[in-house]
Amino acid sequence: MAHLLRIGSRPSPLALVQANAIKQALEAGKGELAATIVPISTSGDRLTSASLARAGGKGLFVRELEQALAEGQIDVAVHSLKDLPAVLPDQFRIAAVPGREDPRDGLLIRLSGAEIADSDEPWRALAHGARVGTSSARRQFELLRMRSDLAISPLRGNVDTRLRRLAEGGFDAIMLAMAGLKRLGKIGALAGIKLYPLNENGFVPSGGQAALAIEALSGETIGGSLELAAIIASLNDPPARAEVTAERAFLAAIGASCVSPVGVKGTISGASLSLRALLFSVDGSAHMADSCAAPLSLKDEKYEAVAAACGQALGQRMLAAGADAIIH
Repeated sequence: MAHLLRIGSRPSPLALVQANAIKQALEAGKGELAATIVPISTSGDRLTSASLARAGGKGLFVRELEQALAEGQIDVAVHSLKDLPAVLPDQFRIAAVPGREDPRDGLLIRLSGAEIADSDEPWRALAHGARVGTSSARRQFELLRMRSDLAISPLRGNVDTRLRRLAEGGFDAIMLAMAGLKRLGKIGALAGIKLYPLNENGFVPSGGQAALAIEALSGETIGGSLELAAIIASLNDPPARAEVTAERAFLAAIGASCVSPVGVKGTISGASLSLRALLFSVDGSAHMADSCAAPLSLKDEKYEAVAAACGQALGQRMLAAGADAIIH
C-alpha cells in the first residue's frame, strides 16, 4: 500500500534542504512512500530585527509547525534539533534523529592580502577591536572568553545573507554552524573568506546542533499508519540519538531555554558517552564548565535512558556547584 507523507518545514533555504534530504531518504527506503514538503512560515522567519531572546526564543521557529501537526495539516515536521525545547509537550514526540552533521561552530574571516590565521586559534588573526557578527549569546561569550577586545554585533538572516554582509565589509568575521554551511554546499565556495572550524572544547556547541529531529504526534502511528511510523523510525541514528538525548537531558536539568548561553556536547566513542558543558551568565561575566562520561552500549535497548541519566547527572552536579545562580 502506497503512503503519502506530508513533511512540514520552515521555508528558509537551509530548512528546505534539510527537509528534502529527509524526503529523499524516506523515498529511497523500504516500502512504497511518496513524500511532499509543506512549507510553513514561522514567527521566527518573520522576525527580522528583534533579538530572539526578547521575542520569545527559538521556540518561534517551532510553534506554527507544531500547530500544523496538531491540526492534521502535516504528518511530521523536520526541525533543526537545537531549535526544539529541551522538554516537548506531551502531545508530541521525536520520531527519529537521523545521522548528525559536523557539530562545530565555524569562524569565517574576511581576509585581505597575505593575512593568514592560525588554524588552531584563528581568532588571533583578528585585529584589535575587530567587528564579529553573531546573534548567539553563547557564541559571543565563548569568543570573548578568548578575545575580550572584540566588538560583537548582532547578525540575523539566512546563511547567504550573513555571508554577503561579511563579504561586503559589514564585519571582519562572523560565526556560523559548520553543519549549515556543509548542507548548503558553501564549503570551498567562499571567495575572499577563510573558514576555520572551532575546537569543541573551547567552543562547545548548542545542545542538538547539527542534528535534525523528525517530530510527530505522540502515539505509535504516523498518519494513522504503523508502517509509516516504522519507515520513519528506520532513519534513526543511535549514536546521534544518544548524544542529543544526553544534551537535552542536561538542558532540562538546569532549566535552560533555547536561547540560554549554554553549550553542551555529547560524544559517543566506542562503548562510552562523554558529555561536556560550558555555561555563562546572561551578561557573560561568569561562566562554568564541567564534563562527565558513562559506559553506554548502543545495542542496549535502554541506551536512551542511560544517555538521559548521564545528562541529568551532569546538570545536577553543576547546579550543586552554583550553575543555577549563574544562568538565572
